[in-house]
Amino acid sequence: MKKIHLVLIIALVVIADQALKIYVKTSFPLNTSHPVAGSWFQLYFVENPGMAYGWKFGGNWGKLALTVFRMGAVIFGTWYLGKIIKQKYSTGFIICAALIYAGALGNLIDSCFYGLIFDKGMLYDPQLNEYIGYDGLSILSKHGYASFLHGNVVDMLYFPVLHGHFPSWLPVWGGEDFEFFRPIFNIADAAISTGVITILVFQKSFFKNRHNSNDKQAVETTALVNDTTQVS
Repeated sequence: MKKIHLVLIIALVVIADQALKIYVKTSFPLNTSHPVAGSWFQLYFVENPGMAYGWKFGGNWGKLALTVFRMGAVIFGTWYLGKIIKQKYSTGFIICAALIYAGALGNLIDSCFYGLIFDKGMLYDPQLNEYIGYDGLSILSKHGYASFLHGNVVDMLYFPVLHGHFPSWLPVWGGEDFEFFRPIFNIADAAISTGVITILVFQKSFFKNRHNSNDKQAVETTALVNDTTQVS
């Protein structure tokens, strides 16, 4: 697979991801939703100062550590993509790796720069040990709401397809509300999940040719080569 094709895939994911994030952040008040296809597909604007599913730790220091980790993952991903292209891994695996890379890059942009370019965002309150929301619309501004590496990731894709209640006899969750699909995510998250799940499902076909190639090389390199074998 050519590098230019990989660059185009990554660029398309990142541009689509950032365009939707900027549109939502500047058009919707925080924690509000707009239906796209009935009630089962909504754009629901939330900000995520932590990791997937809203998990966070350590306040501002934890956020800084998470952003640095994302940056390291993107740097490693840049090297790894070059390696698998050079070693001619299967096209399917390379595309999946590119999707994961593009998703990580998309969320890294939020973490690095959104605190600098938007005037409003959720901020950590050390007294409450919690992130505090804000009112009104956010706009692009020279005076950001946070410093470099302390921006929040914007999420908005929400698919509450099914609603209901767990049966009362069910342990732990009996009688509680049930909703599928509850998480709110973004295009970058979707790219990462698509890449990971596809690799898990098709790993045998992705790596079959490489296993066969390695086996062939092992047979060739372990053959005994000496005067006797050459004469016989």
